[in-house]
Order: sequence, then structure tokens, then C-alpha cells
Amino acid sequence: MNNPLNILLAEDDLDDQAFFEKALSELPFSTILTIVKNGEQLMKYLFDCLGKVTSTDILFLDLSMPYKTGYECLVEIKENAKLKKLQVVVFTCSFTSSIYFEQNLINTLTKIGADGFIRKPESFEQLKNTIETILSRLAIKNTIPLPIE
Repeated sequence: MNNPLNILLAEDDLDDQAFFEKALSELPFSTILTIVKNGEQLMKYLFDCLGKVTSTDILFLDLSMPYKTGYECLVEIKENAKLKKLQVVVFTCSFTSSIYFEQNLINTLTKIGADGFIRKPESFEQLKNTIETILSRLAIKNTIPLPIE
């Protein structure tokens, strides 16, 4: 692939940001990573980038962020004609051990327009493998949805 993938991570936790960035740096993809720290920053970034040549290929979206939640951002993204085609993978620890609650949340987010879901993994290798799977599918133009990892 000649052009780098433009990846946007919306994550307020500094440790999770570093974990994600390190995992991405160890993968065999040419990428440009942009990190925003809250929902308001995310939406400002996306609206500032509308119409620019270098656009975001995929957004990894935490649900629990300050100022504007990931849920609110997802709704706003998918309601905007220029943003709704953006691939959004929910990247969160909001999923619980309750299968009933988890499935209801996934169903709700899918209806809004989420393209995939990742439970924040406990191990670095698991995170790296999950990101690699997602980016491989994106790089060869396969579609997401992805299972919960």
C-alpha cells in the first residue's frame, strides 16, 4: 500500500493512548496517527478536516470521554452526510461481563452506525493483533463489522 492509513484515536486515558500508539508502531503498516483527548476535540478535528485531501480512514472511538461522550460523537458523525461513511470502531472498556448488557449496547451502537467493536484488551499482544486484523481488512478494502475482540 502506497498511501499511509490515516488513523484517528479518540481516547482520554494517557496509558491507553500510549498502549495503542506502541502497538500501532510495531505493525507493518504505513500510518499517520492522530490522537484527540475528548469528544469536543474529536468533533472539532473532524469538522476542521472536512474537504481536505488527507482525511481519516478509520476512527477508534472510546465511549467514555469527557465533554462529549463517544456515544454522542458517534450519533453526530453518522448524522452528518460528509462524515457518515467514516469507519468507526468502538474501542472501549464499557463492555461488561454481562452478555445481555453487552449485546444490547452493541445492538444500539450498530443501529447508530458503528462498524466494529473492540473491548480494550488486557495484553499488549492481544491489542496489537486486534489492530492488525482491523487494519488488514481496511487496507484490502474489506468491510467491517468485526467481532468483539
